[in-house]
Amino acid sequence: MPQLPKLFDLTDRVALVTGGAGLLGAEFCRTLAGAGAAVVIADLDESAASSLAADLRQEGGRCLAAKADVTSPASVQAMVVAALEAYGRLDILVNSAALDPKFDPASLGKSDQALNLPHPSPLTPSSIPFEDYPLEQWNQALAVNLTGAFLCCQAAAKPMLAGGGGVMVNLSSIYGLSAPDQRMYQRPGQPPQYKPAYYSVTKAGILGLTKYLAAYYAGQNIRVNALSPGGVYNGHDDEFVQAYSARAVLGRMAEKDEMNGALLFLVSDASKYMTGANLVVDGGWTTW
Repeated sequence: MPQLPKLFDLTDRVALVTGGAGLLGAEFCRTLAGAGAAVVIADLDESAASSLAADLRQEGGRCLAAKADVTSPASVQAMVVAALEAYGRLDILVNSAALDPKFDPASLGKSDQALNLPHPSPLTPSSIPFEDYPLEQWNQALAVNLTGAFLCCQAAAKPMLAGGGGVMVNLSSIYGLSAPDQRMYQRPGQPPQYKPAYYSVTKAGILGLTKYLAAYYAGQNIRVNALSPGGVYNGHDDEFVQAYSARAVLGRMAEKDEMNGALLFLVSDASKYMTGANLVVDGGWTTW
């Protein structure tokens, strides 16, 4: 019988995480490095990726930072080449990069810049009603959230096939499974706020892409699964926390480290008979 710790051991494997300097991406990078993998932290924010890489190296991890724009085929290819030049192989891809208008204090206003809105703008992405949502912003979000994952999977598959296999994990969301409850985002006396349509649509598309690739690579030792987190607490106001928690079976939002075990399971030999699946870690949000 194999020892359980060995099933989760990633020693001698190389992992690439897009959006690697983000809230969950940074947690994933730390988890993968802690399990023994060499980690390429790919992010549009090169400074944040470099800072995280330095921290992980101080903790004993093998890490490399790479600037990456997942909407650019050339940038995506350069990211993969950087991983191959540094470590000689690529075994794991985690697609965590995404545009996601959040409602925590640290994120308010940042989505304006991400979607090229005038700053400050009278309309933020979260305040534009569906009927008026600009096509340009819709297309840009699809380019990052869905086409970006497509491009990264394309680029990563080639060295995986050459190396005898690999694992891909695509980040979806509970909003890829069910519609946002827009009531959670409203505040009395304030302009209406909305989780935009593109987020649900792209996260549902990620699930379709995951199943397609899992079937496409049948017999070629490439496994492809999705991970769908629920809401992760990041300093949200009490009203939002209470509204969200009331809909979760466990009665609370997730902590940022509570997706790490699921991610490690999906990329390791602990899940080696699993492909085309979606692992939902949402505190029971989608159970009701």
